[in-house]
Amino acid sequence: MASESTLRFGAQTDEVTSLLRIVNMVRDGHASTRPEIGRITGLGRGVVTQRVDQAIEMGYLEDGAFGPSSGGRAPRTLRFRADRGRIITCALGGLHIHVGVSMLEGDVLEDSHAEWDISRGPAETLDRAHAMIDELLAKTPDVPVWGISVGIPGPVDFESGRPVAPPIMPGWNGFDIRRRFEEKYDAPVWVDNDVNLLALNERSRRGDEHTDLIYCKVGSGIGAGLVSHGRIHRGANGAAGDIGHVRVASSEAACRCGKVGCLEAVAGGWALVRDAELAIAEGATGLLAQRYRDGEPMTPTLIARSAENGDALAISLVQGCARVVGESIAALVNMFNPGAIVIGGAVVSAGEVFLAEVRQRVYELSLPLATRDLSIVQSQNDRREPLRGGAEMVREQLFDATFPRWFADGHPTIDAVQGTP
Repeated sequence: MASESTLRFGAQTDEVTSLLRIVNMVRDGHASTRPEIGRITGLGRGVVTQRVDQAIEMGYLEDGAFGPSSGGRAPRTLRFRADRGRIITCALGGLHIHVGVSMLEGDVLEDSHAEWDISRGPAETLDRAHAMIDELLAKTPDVPVWGISVGIPGPVDFESGRPVAPPIMPGWNGFDIRRRFEEKYDAPVWVDNDVNLLALNERSRRGDEHTDLIYCKVGSGIGAGLVSHGRIHRGANGAAGDIGHVRVASSEAACRCGKVGCLEAVAGGWALVRDAELAIAEGATGLLAQRYRDGEPMTPTLIARSAENGDALAISLVQGCARVVGESIAALVNMFNPGAIVIGGAVVSAGEVFLAEVRQRVYELSLPLATRDLSIVQSQNDRREPLRGGAEMVREQLFDATFPRWFADGHPTIDAVQGTP
């Protein structure tokens, strides 16, 4: 058996490597018995027994019920100890806070949602998020927090966990979100763009480890999460997929980022609200106009629902949005060649009114080979999507990216995950 110092400092001996692999095989469901582990890894029965016993002793695995017999004695199954730690997920939107708590298998046990304007700044926003999280922690098993994910609606430097000039988040530029959560919960923290979390949830939902897909969110803003061969593609600085600020030809609309002609300024939810209010002020009639004049706030969701119900103004706005979004997605399809485009966000709740226009533009403007096996679908529209995606990111970072650094301790620590001796 490897010495404690060898394990603690993560030297990649054959023994350490095989132990890590066995724990992850059981965790991922690729093997559930000792004989299965032996068949997949090629390790001898004695070695498998030794590694499994060590993983049980360290608290990662436990014996379960007996599995089906193939003729001899029935093998005992193995289970990953998902009950040893909790994962906190926090999804910040332009107008809401959504938090959840999961165990290590990633299923959301408890969640809470509140309306909130993110422009109130980081101090107030994170204080509110922490209060919501504390209420959920009190309702879930009292075990340590192993990891935290925070999704924000803006560009993020993934290495530092700091927002970078987020257009709809005044006061957040360069703010150390990671530190605020680390100090509060004494656990490793990862901060990412919210659409990347949605893309991770979609990958997990499909159960395809090698999928190539794009998740495009059309809400107040517009962004895309890129999954390449099962991995999120963030780019050199975390800016990959930020299509909301790609220039739309011939547009001079002012964007919240300070530039003009951005896709978001033409087709984002806030742009649709702007255009709807202007059209109504100029005399437009119909269901959407009547609801607005009756005092209902103009929102992207109201416009989408009105389009779904046949309102002419809403349909015109949604189809115009879909055309320019489809053109930008077509450029991504030609460059990235995904197998699936999944579109979510408030505007997409218009359903086929939106999707049909996007499909037409994508197939019209993309190469035939790039669209030969392409599907373009609406997301599940489940409000827990970003929470499950956040838990998936934490699990990936803990067990795929940083596991060798901390597994000898039996649980992750901030220093170990960050590679600090």
